[in-house]
Amino acid sequence: MNIELIEQKINEIITELEKEVMVLVTDETIDKQNTNLRMKPLASAKQILLNALDSIKMVDRLNQEDLKK
Repeated sequence: MNIELIEQKINEIITELEKEVMVLVTDETIDKQNTNLRMKPLASAKQILLNALDSIKMVDRLNQEDLKK
């Protein structure tokens, strides 16, 4: 499994999510409440991606340890 490629792709997605957040934060036509409501799914998506990456790394590490046995 190519963990570096997976990590790179997840980081690219996170970068795009952060761009979307910046667009929301800088949009003065949206009030604070709507900005917060629109940001929650983006923040959740980022956290899900980070958790998935951690899980993938853990599975890979465990797999490498099993191969050494």
